[in-house]
Amino acid sequence: MTIPPQTAVQLFAALVLGLLIGSFLNVVIHRGPRLWGLVDGDPRGGLAAPGSYCPACKKPISWTGLVPVVSFLVQRGRCRQCGAPIALRYPIAEALGGVVAVVSVALFGAGWAALAAAVFGWALIALAFIDLETGYLPDAITLPLTAAGIFVNAFMMFIGIGDALIGAAAGYLSFRGIGLAFEKLRGKDGLGQGDAKLLAAIGAWGGWMILPTTVLIGAVATLSYILAAKAFGKKQTMDDPIPFGPGLCLAGFIAFASGQYLFSAL
Repeated sequence: MTIPPQTAVQLFAALVLGLLIGSFLNVVIHRGPRLWGLVDGDPRGGLAAPGSYCPACKKPISWTGLVPVVSFLVQRGRCRQCGAPIALRYPIAEALGGVVAVVSVALFGAGWAALAAAVFGWALIALAFIDLETGYLPDAITLPLTAAGIFVNAFMMFIGIGDALIGAAAGYLSFRGIGLAFEKLRGKDGLGQGDAKLLAAIGAWGGWMILPTTVLIGAVATLSYILAAKAFGKKQTMDDPIPFGPGLCLAGFIAFASGQYLFSAL
């Protein structure tokens, strides 16, 4: 299949923008939980300033060390100044930022819908890694994301406003109900409110129709993660907390994009 030159240029521009946004997402992932008081540590400023620095030696990183993915490969995954290893999360988040942007433009073309879809995907990337690293799904992201989904769908950008409102309510109430039932039976938290708010956000963007698919794919992804972790020697017991957020984030964007693709194909 031949891609028209104009489309190729749009996809390439989306990739570049997505990689750069992915780089910024790493700042949000690292500093956000500290700024919001979810974990201990000095965020050394806000999300916009100061510039990027090495978490190990605290020295500023020059622009040559901030080229998404490429800098990580050139530096062989280590800080150029102190030699400390750079977490693999950095190039992965950058690459995923690019993938989300390309998928959004491929689905909707260059326009407001593609930008909105990309913002949804970028927020899910940040949430996934924050949950994986800290065990939290911050309200500072989930609540505005839910509101944004309802707002864009008030203009029927992806689905009708009714489906968005039902999706947000059903997403939250279903997981909140399961969490309360688990807590009553086992005497401890099962699904946290963060998971319920995340599913509400996904429902607000894609509607109640994608919720079953999201939960199914999310459960499979989470189970795969547990099995992979055990295969690499990580011990996991029934009492250890298992982050469900990363699986839900992956599943949410897949279900959203797939639903939009099928809708446009009909």
